[in-house]
Amino acid sequence: MLMSLSFAAALMLVLTLVLLLFFRRSGTEVQLNPVAQFEDKLRLLSQARDSGELAEQDFAVAAAELKAQYLQAEQAQKSTTSPATGWAIGISLLVAVATAVLYSQTGHYTALTNWQIAQQQLPAYGERALLNQGEPLSDEEIELFALALRTKISKEGDDAVAWFVIGRIWLSKGMVDDAIEAFEKALALTPNRVNVLISYSQALLVSGGDEHLAKAALSLSKVLQQEPDNTDALSMLAMVAEERGDKEQARQAWQLLLPKLENTDPRYALVQQKLGLAPAEQTVAAKHNSATAVSGRRVQVQLSISPELAEQYKTGTLFVFAKAVDGPPLPLAVQKLAVFQGTQTIELSEAQAMQPGWTLANAERIQISARLSLSGQVLNDEKGPQVQSEVLSFQQSELSLNLSLQP
Repeated sequence: MLMSLSFAAALMLVLTLVLLLFFRRSGTEVQLNPVAQFEDKLRLLSQARDSGELAEQDFAVAAAELKAQYLQAEQAQKSTTSPATGWAIGISLLVAVATAVLYSQTGHYTALTNWQIAQQQLPAYGERALLNQGEPLSDEEIELFALALRTKISKEGDDAVAWFVIGRIWLSKGMVDDAIEAFEKALALTPNRVNVLISYSQALLVSGGDEHLAKAALSLSKVLQQEPDNTDALSMLAMVAEERGDKEQARQAWQLLLPKLENTDPRYALVQQKLGLAPAEQTVAAKHNSATAVSGRRVQVQLSISPELAEQYKTGTLFVFAKAVDGPPLPLAVQKLAVFQGTQTIELSEAQAMQPGWTLANAERIQISARLSLSGQVLNDEKGPQVQSEVLSFQQSELSLNLSLQP
C-alpha cells in the first residue's frame, strides 16, 4: 500500500534522472533546473514528514502537487528540447500515470479523500459532537472527526480541548490505552480541568491494574477538592476503592454519594444495595413491581460456570457485560465479579455504565457476554473462555436470559 506507493514514486524519479543524465552525456542540452528544484523540494517535504512536522496525508498531497508542477515545467520546455529529451519526459509521464493508478488501487486515494472531507467538516463535526446541534455523528463521522482533530494538532500544536475530544472518541471505541494517552496530553496543558480528570479516571478504571487505579484515585481526589458534591467522582472513587479491595473507603464513598442522588437516578438503587439499606417494604414491593426497584432498563443473566473452569480461573475475574449491536464496542454495562462455581443470577442495569451517556438506554439491540479473565481487564483480554448471547431487543424494560461457561 503506502510502501508500494513510495516505491513507485521513487522509481519514477530514478528513471527520470537516469534518462536525463544519459542524454546529457550524449551531447543533448537538457535544462536540469526543474529537476534540481523538484529534488530539493521533495527532500524538504520528506524531512518535514519524518520529523513529525507534516502528517502523512499532507505529505501525499504536497508530493502529488510537486510532481504535477514538475511535469508542467518539463512540458513547457517541449519546443526547445530534443526528441530524446521528449522521449525521457514521456517515460516519466507514463511512470507518473502508473503511480497514480497504484495510488488509487491501494486505497490511498480513498484515505486522502476522507482526510480532505474531515478537514472541511471539522467545524460542523464539532458543533454536532460537542454542542449537540443537529444529528449525532455516525461511526464513520466520528472517525473523520478524530482524524481532523489530529491533523489540527499536527499543524497548530497541542490543544487541550482537541486531545480531550480525541480521548473521548478513543474511549467510546474501546481503545483504552490510546484514550489514556490523549487525556494525559490534555491534562499536561490543563491539569485541573474537571471534565478531563473525570474522563481520565474512567479510562484508568476500565484499564485496571494497581498503577492505573492509584492514578484514578489521585485524579478523582483533585476533582473532589474543586467540587466536593461531584457525583460522578464519588461513584468512581467508590468503584476504585472496591477494585483495590478497600471496602471501608468504598463504603464511605457510597455513603457520601447516596444523599446527593435523586430517587430516580439509576445509581440510587445500586448504592442502596451496596450499603445494604433497601428497606423491607421496598423488598416486598420489588417482588410485585420489580421495574420500579431500579429505574431504567435491566438485564437478568442466569450464568452457570463449570467446576473445571471455576478451578482453573479461581484467581481470575468474571466479567458480565452488554454491548450494542449497532454502535461503538465500549460496553453499555459491566459487572466485575469473583469467579464462582455453579449458577448465579447477575443483573446489568443503566447504573453500571462505563461511560456517562452510553448506557443500556442508548441501544435497542444488544448482546450479553460472560468472560473469564486472568488479566482483570474486560477490554484487553479476549483470550479467556467466553460465551455470548444471541441478539436481544428491548421490547420491554427488563430482559432475562441463561448463559453457560463450559470448557
